[in-house]
Amino acid sequence: MLALTLLVIYSCAHNPYSKSNHLYKKQLKSYSKIIKQYRLNPIESDSVIQPPYFVGTPNFNFRKPNFVIIHHTAQNSCEETLKTFTTVKSQVSAHYVICKDGTVHHMLNDYLRAWQAGVSKWGNLTDVNSSSIGIELDNNGFEPFSDTLIRGLLVLLDTLKANYSIPTANFIGHADVAPGRKVDPSVYFPWEQLAGRGFGLWYGDTTTIIVPANFNHLEALRLIGYNIKDTIAAIRSFKLHFAKDTLSRVLNRTDEKILYELSRKY
Repeated sequence: MLALTLLVIYSCAHNPYSKSNHLYKKQLKSYSKIIKQYRLNPIESDSVIQPPYFVGTPNFNFRKPNFVIIHHTAQNSCEETLKTFTTVKSQVSAHYVICKDGTVHHMLNDYLRAWQAGVSKWGNLTDVNSSSIGIELDNNGFEPFSDTLIRGLLVLLDTLKANYSIPTANFIGHADVAPGRKVDPSVYFPWEQLAGRGFGLWYGDTTTIIVPANFNHLEALRLIGYNIKDTIAAIRSFKLHFAKDTLSRVLNRTDEKILYELSRKY
């Protein structure tokens, strides 16, 4: 028993993230004080009537996440990413970091808001951080994703989808919600494999598809969720995700068939 106690003490004492863990707990305590406040005290006004007592409802819960945003770290090791996310001055974070060996680091409670999507938009949603879970994959953006990493990711996605009933279409990439600004999770990411497991949409055989003459590809991109304010950026993000093309800025006939089929799912 003594040996076990000493082992626990030793592990805690030598945890390289003990400082950021302390800040994490301190931040949670500060938010718990806000949550415990019974009511907002409005600015004094003759038109506002304050009731004599607080009326609390027991019918509430946390706001659950409805999207999963997948990133690559664009760094050279898992340790480097963990250091970035535990440094206050970086001002970036994610709920999960998955290393090349499949290790899954859960860095932030799923119900809390991570700083991972930045300036982004998907459909009518302009505050993506407030309704999404961010997952960072240990990859510099110029290499294939390891099989062990993808296996760890799939297990995590199974868990998240089951826990929060996240719709299949709501598993997307950082480049999808931030076209022109981000390119992760890179052209190497296996979106088709994920879609086969129920995480994200994909298309079938398009050889027999006939695209209508009046097909509006920009409207289709908007319908899927892309921000078409910058049409070239939207097209490039779409082609990165569904055609693994990082160079072209225009839709070819194959792209149009894919886009047409995907837009019919909405």
